[in-house]
Amino acid sequence: MCEKLSNNIDVYYCLDLLQSKNKQVDYWATLDQCEQAIAQRFKRERLTQRYIFAHGLLREVLARYVNDTSTNLQFIQAEKGKPFLRDYPELSFNMSHTGDAWVLAVVQRKCNLGIDIEYFKVRESWQGLVKKCFSVEESEYWHGLPIAEQGRFFYQLWVRKEAFVKALGEGITLGMDRCVVNPMVISQFLRLPERAGNVNSWQSYSFDIASELLAAVVCDKKYAGLNLTEIAMS
Repeated sequence: MCEKLSNNIDVYYCLDLLQSKNKQVDYWATLDQCEQAIAQRFKRERLTQRYIFAHGLLREVLARYVNDTSTNLQFIQAEKGKPFLRDYPELSFNMSHTGDAWVLAVVQRKCNLGIDIEYFKVRESWQGLVKKCFSVEESEYWHGLPIAEQGRFFYQLWVRKEAFVKALGEGITLGMDRCVVNPMVISQFLRLPERAGNVNSWQSYSFDIASELLAAVVCDKKYAGLNLTEIAMS
């Protein structure tokens, strides 16, 4: 483990995972048998490639933190499926990818850490999702926005909610409306499920890596900010 601890959350991102097909064989070789089996289940070749690159790159970055090789890293899963490193449980990390875009958050302390990215998509109607996933406070604020601003604000809240349930190691079945973002100060939360502990311990951090992507990191320990590092697949 690196000795120097940062007061920031390290965030790595790649906007085109498949830009260098030459790395596919190398990344495939670093995956364990379980990961290779998952990759082979996809029916579309591009989905298989994305999985190989996403998990191969995850191993490559984490290996630098623990001074080990990508192949030696052994992942195990918590009760609800959230992965961590068997031999380095104090290293906290979380990965997200959509399309060919990929992000990873890393902290050299044990904490609840989550990250999410989403491509902005224009929808014909947001009403159903808002009713199902937003709290009263969030919904009232959203309905009060000009129509032109509602779509982007929906995603600003959504990536925080997704990052939160990932930080807890839960899925969206936890209830997205139970994770309540302060619509006036979206880096803060108003209410969280009881098992999350003190709501004031949690903080969210947004970052921009492309105009069409919305992204957020959520952690139950507060940090000064984010260290952003772009990874070019060349």
